[in-house]
Amino acid sequence: METVRSSLISYPHGFSTRNGGVSEGIFSSLNLGMNRGDDPENVKENYRRFLSSCKIKTDRFVCGEQVHGNTVLIVNSKDARMPYGYQTLFNADGYVTSDKEVPLVIFTADCIPLLMADEKAGVIAAVHSGWRGTVLDIEKNAIEKMTLLGASAENIKACIGPAIGKCCFEVGNDVIEEVEALLKNSASTFYKKKENGKYMLDLKGVLKKCLIGNGITEDHIEIIKDCTMCMPQKYWSHRFTGGERGSQAAVIEIPGTPRSLPPLFAG
Repeated sequence: METVRSSLISYPHGFSTRNGGVSEGIFSSLNLGMNRGDDPENVKENYRRFLSSCKIKTDRFVCGEQVHGNTVLIVNSKDARMPYGYQTLFNADGYVTSDKEVPLVIFTADCIPLLMADEKAGVIAAVHSGWRGTVLDIEKNAIEKMTLLGASAENIKACIGPAIGKCCFEVGNDVIEEVEALLKNSASTFYKKKENGKYMLDLKGVLKKCLIGNGITEDHIEIIKDCTMCMPQKYWSHRFTGGERGSQAAVIEIPGTPRSLPPLFAG
């Protein structure tokens, strides 16, 4: 199992790759997307392998329908669910909790997966931060929700996971205008104009600047440099595949006393 981890966060966590699973065809092999059309049994096995590689013992976690917005929910153990089922899904792009053994999961295939933890306070967050969510300050919302549960910005450690890099993220002027508005016209160091009139954008750099602006110290921020579009053998990339793909997942959990649960992925 090929799982990427942060050097800053000690809580059980991980960023998946596309390798080490059982899915086939366009989903080969570690697809963790639950609504892409893959065989549910394959996805369940993929989750068993991924969560185990992250040293997470439960088979229930919090996830939802990501809508590229800035909604971040405070969740608890009652919100955890199985990988497949008929529960109503949240419409949200980020989750925060202080409950132990409640894994938070978000999905990506070029967008940024952001994991954060204040291990002194016992508060975590998982955030799906594409360019739309980033310019809507989803990272600010997540930090504010974490502080409501007792976290302090100066104690939060953040990892910006594998995502499309500045080498491949071509955007139009509309995106640049949104980024400039977010950073109050100080974003020029994060993009470069091309001869075709498009721009190459360093979204990871933009997100890091936003985290610092919201009180997280620079030495508490880690960027995984891998570009998902540059590395299609290791990661799912929406742009590289034209949408014919599976999904990565990022997960984080506060460890605690094991609960009494049914066998992993029973039924």
